[in-house]
Amino acid sequence: MRTALEEVKSWHRPLLLMVLAMAGLVLTSGVGLAVDHREILNESVWLKPFKFGISFVLYGATLAWLLSKLRKAKRFGWWTGTVFAITGVVDVGFIAVQAARGTFSHFNANLDTFNQVGQQVFMSGVLGLFGASLVVAIMLLFQRVGDAPLNRAIRVGLGLAVAGMALAFYLVGANGQHTEVKDAYGHPVTLAGSHGIGVEAGGPGMPLTHWSTVGGDLRIPHFVGLHAIHFLLIVLLALHFLGRRATWLRPERVRARLVGVAAFAYTGVMVTVAVQAFRGQSLIHPDVQTLGLFGGFLAVSLVALAGVVAAARRPVRLPVEPVRDFEKLGV
Repeated sequence: MRTALEEVKSWHRPLLLMVLAMAGLVLTSGVGLAVDHREILNESVWLKPFKFGISFVLYGATLAWLLSKLRKAKRFGWWTGTVFAITGVVDVGFIAVQAARGTFSHFNANLDTFNQVGQQVFMSGVLGLFGASLVVAIMLLFQRVGDAPLNRAIRVGLGLAVAGMALAFYLVGANGQHTEVKDAYGHPVTLAGSHGIGVEAGGPGMPLTHWSTVGGDLRIPHFVGLHAIHFLLIVLLALHFLGRRATWLRPERVRARLVGVAAFAYTGVMVTVAVQAFRGQSLIHPDVQTLGLFGGFLAVSLVALAGVVAAARRPVRLPVEPVRDFEKLGV
């Protein structure tokens, strides 16, 4: 425990402070979910800050750890992480304040001064979060922060996270048709944009996530991409523990290949749900085309997995040394 605490102390300090702030928001929003019964679009006003708080705790802690592993341009990396931390606090803070006001943070086109200023800051923050993540991903692309399996997990995971964040540019209004809705007090609000495709704001959604059950929802590939690095690090951790029992898992190259297979499979999931969302199709109602796309990625992944496992478990044949003792040859 002491060693773990010392390790955490070496992580990026501003990002850790952001993580603590987000953890506080998760607790506050959790209380709000329990005691505040105000709703917008059939969900609690506190659900959005609750979900954003959890995501930023996970992603912020991961970035804080990664930046502590940089060997080159550490100062530049520190400032990049600080930009992410400040932007994250401001952006998610705006989401929390709008929740407390009982109104919308995303797509809100109402003309009151607080909302207009907040929206400009909020949209600038999207660019800041994306830019900082992209810079960190590029820095780690040209540096080694661990062995081959860890480097592969980090590089692919951050790459998919950046791709998931890129969807935010579409989310903030590129698909923006104006919709009239009501806030928690029944006051009219104009939404200039939507995360849904082929579905009206406030339509039926899944429990907790409220992802649409009747149309496409870009929050799904956004979420999948953002947490790719967490999935791959979990895979890496599982391989480490399994390697204690299975000797064939211990070579670095084997684990690196297995991480590569997991990364390809996860990318396939992200591509599938992104295509499905842009086609205006609900996650829980896939058609033949969607199932075929997913099945293709799954088949290739399983074949690759079988090949890696078979090669790793194949007995190693040692070269036969020539007999140099003539007496052993009977001469």
